[in-house]
Amino acid sequence: MIRAYAAKTADETLEPFDYEPGVLKDEEVEIKVEYCGICYSDLSMLKNDWGISQYPLVPGHEVVGTIAAVGDRVTTVAIGQQVGLGWFSHSCLHCEWCMSGNQNLCLTAEQTIVGRYGGFANKVRAHQEWVTPLPKGIDPAKVGPLFCGGLTVFNPLVQLDVKPTDRVAVIGIGGLGHLALQFLRAWGCDVTAFSTHPDKETEARELGAAHFVNSCDAQAIEAVANSFDFILSTVNADLDWGLYINALRPKGRLHFVGVMPSAIQSNSSSLIFGQKSLSGSPLGSPVTIARMLDFAVRHHIEPVTETFAFSQVNEAMAHLAAGKARYRIVLKH
Repeated sequence: MIRAYAAKTADETLEPFDYEPGVLKDEEVEIKVEYCGICYSDLSMLKNDWGISQYPLVPGHEVVGTIAAVGDRVTTVAIGQQVGLGWFSHSCLHCEWCMSGNQNLCLTAEQTIVGRYGGFANKVRAHQEWVTPLPKGIDPAKVGPLFCGGLTVFNPLVQLDVKPTDRVAVIGIGGLGHLALQFLRAWGCDVTAFSTHPDKETEARELGAAHFVNSCDAQAIEAVANSFDFILSTVNADLDWGLYINALRPKGRLHFVGVMPSAIQSNSSSLIFGQKSLSGSPLGSPVTIARMLDFAVRHHIEPVTETFAFSQVNEAMAHLAAGKARYRIVLKH
């Protein structure tokens, strides 16, 4: 029996929910959950914003815990080992994407909270390939948000060959952006923070920004035209993207990891004449997860978190929905 918190319909509060998980599959592991981060994606799934939620819905995809049971053919982890689990819980292992080490692009990949029960529970299951052992020196109470938020902003650095000599900007200093600043500073980049909250400037500089721009001020954005090799957008909002494209240097890239409500509006000439590009990316592969954790330990990178007990899950979700989280929320058993 697994004891969880679930919503029976969209926008309902989470209530205690027990279910029988069935027989553990040969390559599956069962994790005893110790901590679980809350991501905005959990809130989106709870409200069925993307039209893919199934109820009862058990959110939670930033899991940290210990291996409680393993299937007969599990070879990558052992009972008692401390591990983490993120957005993906399985991929097919035989398509061209899986075979090339891009399991996160597998067209039939299984998501931890889509069509299955997630980590707002005392236990959760996943295929062994997506369960990552925690390296020594990492704080299990803090690391959960790296398995989604951290990976989302770290993966582009690897995939797009961001260089230590690059001038890079981050749009939005929230759950994703505050981690992006830390990774980019450690990567060696000259980092600028764009934020609609001037009161975040001091903290943004402490996290890794060498420069700060108030993104409510169009003239301030125009003043940094032709400045950046790479701009990472972490916001879920519609902005004047032309201003940010203009802020790119020739061959610069505006990259999206935040999901905007509307289509991206851009004049093609602004891309063509500067040979600029727009792109986006989802999370990352198991190998990239391990690299990110190793990098985080070496450079003392961790999310800024607030902790709630699992029994306070609805208060924690309301805190996130109200935009009050600074910057990630972690549930603790």
